[in-house]
Amino acid sequence: MVKDKLNNFITEYNNKKHGSSDHFNKSKYIVDGKMFAPLDVFLKSENLSIDDVLKLGYAHSSLEVFPNDEFCKWYKSQFSKDVSPSLKKKIAIYYVPKQTEVFNAVEKISECYKVFRDHHVLINRKKLPVQLGEWYAKIIFGLEQNKSTSQRGFDFYLDGKRIEVQVSWGDKSNIKGIKFRKSLVEMSEYCILIFLSDNLMVRDICFLDSQFVLRKYGTKGHFIFLKEAELKQYNFSQSNKQQDKVKNIPAMLRFAGPVFAMRASEIFQS
Repeated sequence: MVKDKLNNFITEYNNKKHGSSDHFNKSKYIVDGKMFAPLDVFLKSENLSIDDVLKLGYAHSSLEVFPNDEFCKWYKSQFSKDVSPSLKKKIAIYYVPKQTEVFNAVEKISECYKVFRDHHVLINRKKLPVQLGEWYAKIIFGLEQNKSTSQRGFDFYLDGKRIEVQVSWGDKSNIKGIKFRKSLVEMSEYCILIFLSDNLMVRDICFLDSQFVLRKYGTKGHFIFLKEAELKQYNFSQSNKQQDKVKNIPAMLRFAGPVFAMRASEIFQS
């Protein structure tokens, strides 16, 4: 079993120091509790790919986007040197999200948002739902999340190809459509749309080729507006054309709303 081999590797790796090796320049690491190990070394020794690890429920975390003091301490202890600024931009730490804790938090947040809406505190639907939807996309498709060279914060990648992720929040579809910046679609290989219900659970997912989006949908100035009704036939609840892109089926089903979960389980576990 890959999981057992990986656990043994992490334990054995931390039983001794590796300052004399060239492991200090590796860019992918795995974490188990407070123990880390270079994932690149494990994959090479077992002739495995990163997909084999993602299927176990691991997710990508960029050290530059999400600083990790424990890793930096471990790195210095292991290799007798600090993580260099240039390497810090490249390092990814693969971890297993505590999905139950996230799920419980989502339920609590959903209740809070309802109170905010009922008492006219909540004005618009931004920030948290967007970041939560992007996190869903990251763990479901095994995306890498790295700091962007532009002003937008960070970018997502799948197998080295840039991905544009958009999140739509609400039980009802947006009349105006989901807005994509045309220039970002042109720079991307794929576009992922995550549809969230009012309770912040996934109600559907749409995975499209960027060139297809540019050919099929018209633009208004610098933006492309995709109407949900026009996308319906491509959604995961209706189509199985892009199901091979899903790396973590259990995570998708855990955070899916009831209707989508039933349909997705039929498609992805058939």
